[in-house]
Amino acid sequence: MRLFPTWALSFSLLTAYHPVSATVSDSFRDCSHFFYMETPPAGVGGHSLRRICQVYADKARYATLYDSSRRLPLYSAYIFQKSDGKRRMDTPWMFEPQLLSGDESAQMRALPLTDDSPPLIEGSQAVLEDYTDAVGYRRGPLNPDLHQAEPDDKSSTYTLTNVVPLITDFLDTSWNPYLDTVRRRLNNFCQGKSFMVAGVTVSGATIQRDNRDRLAIPKHLWLAYCCPWFDRNSPYEVRFMFPSYGGYALNGQTGHSVVEVPLKSLEDFLRSQTDIFRDMTIFYKGCVSENPFKRTETWPEETDLTKINFN
Repeated sequence: MRLFPTWALSFSLLTAYHPVSATVSDSFRDCSHFFYMETPPAGVGGHSLRRICQVYADKARYATLYDSSRRLPLYSAYIFQKSDGKRRMDTPWMFEPQLLSGDESAQMRALPLTDDSPPLIEGSQAVLEDYTDAVGYRRGPLNPDLHQAEPDDKSSTYTLTNVVPLITDFLDTSWNPYLDTVRRRLNNFCQGKSFMVAGVTVSGATIQRDNRDRLAIPKHLWLAYCCPWFDRNSPYEVRFMFPSYGGYALNGQTGHSVVEVPLKSLEDFLRSQTDIFRDMTIFYKGCVSENPFKRTETWPEETDLTKINFN
């Protein structure tokens, strides 16, 4: 293992970036436009929570609520962009200098190409070494690049403050196909902005490195969208999923099929799972339709994804 003098690391990190106004704070004031009605989810509790305006190439791209004690994002909020679903393969993994100190740059930066991540970075957030020996787990983004269209917006999703450790089979066979289903649905039937929030529930499980707890392992993954303006002539089997809907799944080896539910049912589920979301409200006033009609039908409580074709 290569050793770095602490004073040298401190000096190099503090001089490598040009200070700008920090975007880690007690509020999302500088990136509130990523939330429906500029209102972040309410009723989220916990300690060591950092609110990050994720900045890449001098522009805020999305917002993340980060639990620095667990080295885990609790949720990321972003605006969906209609896309072809292609992923970027050439973006290096990045970290957040702003988590090191309030005086650091707001720009996410590529992780240093060294044998080991500098301790100042490792002490404030997850690093690539945390995943090296995590057999059976992969880095899963909350704001996925397939929900973005512009190259810089796609690249900005490759920061370790936007990813969580997910079981490989769950990611490949359940969650990624669900994200693509949502992508195609919103591509076809959302006619305005779609506000997205994707997050996790937590248990006591962790990934360890050098006999230390490093990363909390999510128990569930969940996602909700709010599209106030949608195609009211869409097929019935899709129309009831607007203006808002959500889904959740167990991050496990088995029993990890995604269950799609109305927004209120998702909020009730999250409240039942953890004290962190004990009073959870994802979207302001439940996401209000802007379409000039009122829904009168009775919508199903749960949806089997296998019975709907969005192609």
